[in-house]
Amino acid sequence: MNRTLLLKKNLQRAKRKARVRGKISGTADKPRVTVFRSNKHFYAQAIDDVAGVTLAAADGRAMGLKANKEAAVKVAETLAAAMKAKGLEKAVFDRNGYIYHGVVAAFADALRENGIQV
Repeated sequence: MNRTLLLKKNLQRAKRKARVRGKISGTADKPRVTVFRSNKHFYAQAIDDVAGVTLAAADGRAMGLKANKEAAVKVAETLAAAMKAKGLEKAVFDRNGYIYHGVVAAFADALRENGIQV
């Protein structure tokens, strides 16, 4: 892929990310669930933006998973269990500039299926 095209794609994602982050914020009782997907792995965490701390996290790489829909569902199950252990039932979903499609949508749906209101 051309270097300038790659820089343009990253800049566009950064703009989308900033636009979304300007509208949502997480608290201690309703954290922001954010996702990161690379070409190989998928990660998610629940963040309290008021205190600036991560309340729960799930790492697909540490679980030995790839970046596909099945892996996203397993990451969502792990994150939901960690959030429930801390007494968190509701969250605000931050797609982190990614299109709500494929792996990101599968993660959000699986999070809902595991009892977290997103």
